[in-house]
Amino acid sequence: MSRLARDRDLDAVTETIALAFRTDPVWGVALALPDGRIDHLEAYWRFFVDASHAQGGVWMLESAAAVSVWVPPGGTEFTEDQAARLAAFNLETMGEAAARGLSELYERFEANHPTAEPHAYLSLLATHPDHRGRGIGQRLLAENLDSWDAAGVPSYLESTNPGNNHRYERAGFRRVGGFTAVLDDAPITTMWRPAAR
Repeated sequence: MSRLARDRDLDAVTETIALAFRTDPVWGVALALPDGRIDHLEAYWRFFVDASHAQGGVWMLESAAAVSVWVPPGGTEFTEDQAARLAAFNLETMGEAAARGLSELYERFEANHPTAEPHAYLSLLATHPDHRGRGIGQRLLAENLDSWDAAGVPSYLESTNPGNNHRYERAGFRRVGGFTAVLDDAPITTMWRPAAR
């Protein structure tokens, strides 16, 4: 059974996301450091976790085996202050070129984000590597979508890994567009799911 993350869960939630997205086709490249270090990843993803948690959007299974990070209808992924702090972190941690690339990548996400209809935005869905292959990420997603369906709220996401597209389609999402990453033109698929009646 899934539940909202509490303050004490956020370290574990962030660890799951950092591990899951370390080799993501888009984020693994965008966040790579020249020397191969990955000790900045948890601090990076914590910006996303904290911003969503403040809006009641972080869900998890016990032990953070699977986690989801949502922005509710009417919410925002980052406030101006949060976005500025993330940009400063990127510059300080990854250098000017990488920070510039990330800024452009964020702009591409924003430019493709639908605005015509209020919706729930699935920013991140992650399964801890120790628990992959058991379908628990899909189970968490299904429970989240049941809640949005009950409220009559559609959902939107961007899939940064083509290998996951069919999983989202099984959950009722349909491809509505796409764009490419900045550094290597990796495909990013935009997907929409109407609220089930």
